[in-house]
Amino acid sequence: MTAQPTPRNDLQAPLADIQALVARALAEDLTPLGDLTSSLLDPTQTATATFSPRAAGVIAGCRCVDETFRAVDPRLSVEWHLTDGDAVTAGDLIATAQGPLASMLTAERTALNFLSHLSGVATNARRWVELAAGRVTVWDTRKTLPGYRSLQKAAVRAGGAANHRGNLSDWLMLKDNHLFGTSVAGAVAEARRRWPGRVVHVEADTPARMHEALEAGADIILLDNFSPAELRDLVEEVTTWHERSGGRRPLLEASGGITLDTLDAYATTGVDLVSSGSITNSAPVLDIGLDVQPH
Repeated sequence: MTAQPTPRNDLQAPLADIQALVARALAEDLTPLGDLTSSLLDPTQTATATFSPRAAGVIAGCRCVDETFRAVDPRLSVEWHLTDGDAVTAGDLIATAQGPLASMLTAERTALNFLSHLSGVATNARRWVELAAGRVTVWDTRKTLPGYRSLQKAAVRAGGAANHRGNLSDWLMLKDNHLFGTSVAGAVAEARRRWPGRVVHVEADTPARMHEALEAGADIILLDNFSPAELRDLVEEVTTWHERSGGRRPLLEASGGITLDTLDAYATTGVDLVSSGSITNSAPVLDIGLDVQPH
């Protein structure tokens, strides 16, 4: 038997999150009477099934399949030939499943929903990374499906992109709406006092706001809704400020309306990071099929 690939732990979502979502998905499919159609099948009938993509992409969500099969019937087993982060072409063998036919058919749609959706996110993230071509780091946002954030962010990592903050507790991000009654300098100082070990991230939609963030000592400045030409000028201003003042240069992030069609232009501006919610919230599924062969 060929050894199964070893999943990379850094590409996995927390197991508790996966188990909770699998439980909800199965309850959605099986409440209140279970799988009526599969109950008609001979309970002793077994089968082998293969997971294969119908298009090229990147795999993510394998552990969700394992947990779905385990939750439906512990007698179901999955042998993985590929794993999270692996590139595939149409027709490649991703995994082989074996066990009771009825249970396999009960688990099929839930398992494929997870695998196809998360592989679609990973595939989309890989497109962004390949277009960036090492010139800029691509990272995601918090624009994720409610409840699916850790899974979608794991899929982003499987695609080779990076994760922005995972939730509101990770670090501080000061936007316009957080500055009522204070200034950038005041908000950054208060953030440092309360949370001295946390990243302080400031959004700037004007050059003046960017310079306020520089002087305040922000760790990251999000340059929002600037054109590539404007960003090149702003990066030069930051470089000049850094050389003149000797202050620590923050990371510079570009965001706001950036797409795959415009990414190349943004990657040449000198910013360190490019973010886009479309990596997660606009990712099409990777079409993956489960072909079942009864014994």
